[in-house]
Amino acid sequence: MPELLQEYLPIVVFFGLALALGLLFIVAALVVAVRRPDAEKISAYECGFNAFDDARMKFDVRFYLVSILFIIFDLEVAFLFPWAASFGDQGWVGYWSMMVFLGVLTVGFAYEWKKGALEWE
Repeated sequence: MPELLQEYLPIVVFFGLALALGLLFIVAALVVAVRRPDAEKISAYECGFNAFDDARMKFDVRFYLVSILFIIFDLEVAFLFPWAASFGDQGWVGYWSMMVFLGVLTVGFAYEWKKGALEWE
């Protein structure tokens, strides 16, 4: 039984260090942070509308479009990691299938760029 526990010791040490480091950063932020809110700091940031308005107010559909585009191109990166990790085992078929996948995403990106979906007025 002690041999089995020794195999898991690096995982326990890793989780312990991660927990300690996380708590250290939280405590450091609480101790060091400056707490002087002003109108600039509590104003709306990136979302385009005030956070404490009516929940039923209308806002621009471009927020949805940008979020959908982010999800699409974020998934591209999510597919690249396992492909790169097993690249040596795939051969030419795996390589060209990923090139087709990246080509389709590139064409989609160029289309969105041409249509002006990435422009913000």
